Amino acid sequence: MKKEIHIIGSGFSALAAACYLAKDGNQVTLFEKNKTIGGRARQLKKEGFVFDIGPTWYWMPDVFERFFSDFNKKPSDYYELIKLSPAYQVYFGVKDFITISDNLEEISKTFESIEPGSGAVLKAFMKEAQDNYNIAILDLVYRPGESPLELVTIKSAKKINQFFSNISKEVRKRFKNDKLIQILEFPVLFLGAKPSDTPAFYSFMNFADFGLGTWHPKNGMYSVILAMEKLACELGVQIETDSNVEEIIVQNQKAVGIKVNGVSKFADVILSGADYHHTETLLKPEYRAYSEKYWNQKTFAPSSLLFYVGFSKKLQNVEHHSLFFDVPFDKHAKDIYDHPKWPEEPLFYASFPSKTDKSAAPTGNEAGIFLIPLAPGLEDTEELRNTYFNLIIERFEKITQQDVKNYIIFRESFCVNDFIKEYNSYKGNAYGMANTLLQTAFLRPKLRSKKVKNLYFTGQLTVPGPGVPPSLISGKLVSELISKYS
Repeated sequence: MKKEIHIIGSGFSALAAACYLAKDGNQVTLFEKNKTIGGRARQLKKEGFVFDIGPTWYWMPDVFERFFSDFNKKPSDYYELIKLSPAYQVYFGVKDFITISDNLEEISKTFESIEPGSGAVLKAFMKEAQDNYNIAILDLVYRPGESPLELVTIKSAKKINQFFSNISKEVRKRFKNDKLIQILEFPVLFLGAKPSDTPAFYSFMNFADFGLGTWHPKNGMYSVILAMEKLACELGVQIETDSNVEEIIVQNQKAVGIKVNGVSKFADVILSGADYHHTETLLKPEYRAYSEKYWNQKTFAPSSLLFYVGFSKKLQNVEHHSLFFDVPFDKHAKDIYDHPKWPEEPLFYASFPSKTDKSAAPTGNEAGIFLIPLAPGLEDTEELRNTYFNLIIERFEKITQQDVKNYIIFRESFCVNDFIKEYNSYKGNAYGMANTLLQTAFLRPKLRSKKVKNLYFTGQLTVPGPGVPPSLISGKLVSELISKYS
């Protein structure tokens, strides 16, 4: 029986779910509170510059291919992909950097040149990581997190022990050089937790990095959102922006509609791709599956202080993706996870999409995105933003040996308060709930409400976890549950 389905939000997971549900013949409407779709993956356009506000890394291209193939389409039907070469660069100080190539053979040579014997060790580690990737992406992450038995399959049984070790421990068993260790620990930061708190099984992120490479969609990550919007519209999905959902209407313990801009709109099924915690505040307390205490005890992925900067010249000595690990990693990690506070010496990431994509900046100029990971829930003031911008720009100038301050045309910032205001994000987190051992698979908040019939959730705080590819998968999983249960 075909249903009328209302979806809250229009990020990757909501758009993915909308496509699957419309393909099944349902009448689907998306309600987005902001003026433009995309959730955290929106765009900033200013003075001829174009910035991705949210995600800037395109990893796991096979997940995108699998999504579009479910509709007999290909990513190339909608956008052009460019493989970055090099993939990225990691800076440890002045004239002290490691360049990560676009293929494992070259990366192994780089490792070997730094730590003799590590080239062969890296290849062996990558074989294990690829094995984990195949189990995870072909099997485990496409399970809805309803039962612990989902983790126990013929393929995964031999890997169960890897959930009881951690990435940090496994990397340090194999490599001694601190710089190589930091590079190998970096990919799991996308999962939102410290490497020492991330199960060893998640080494599949290393294969996503070194094995599958880093890509850039022409015109930025927002081109993927536009592709999904086009696909959704082709399937008959209706999209309404400037539509703030104020309440989920429940009758007889069943979700029957939503209140949008003061108007009640009824449906057979309600699905939220908005922040899970916020969505439950749209319900009366007795219908909420998780308490404030529950959320407060969970490990959330970091928030971020982001800067979008227009430069009036081309920058030197940087790549499209550039990581600045010139300060102690552990100290910054403690400031995020152990004793939340603004970091004294922050690591930061910088992206210069105009290095690859001419559409990102006017000719002769450079578009720069700078990101400092932060603990969620911190005080956020203009004064703090200014302090940290000056701090990282001075380090950036010193490490890359160039003057950039005098070439800044403008800068915009985005931080904890903006994540709360724009996305109703819990404590202003940027990436959802971390994938730690006790927050993996069936231990995450459920896709299907435990208290309200016909109410479902999708996105970074539920299954399978944070990141763009997992969000696409989350949309598929919840659509299958809706078909099964509603």
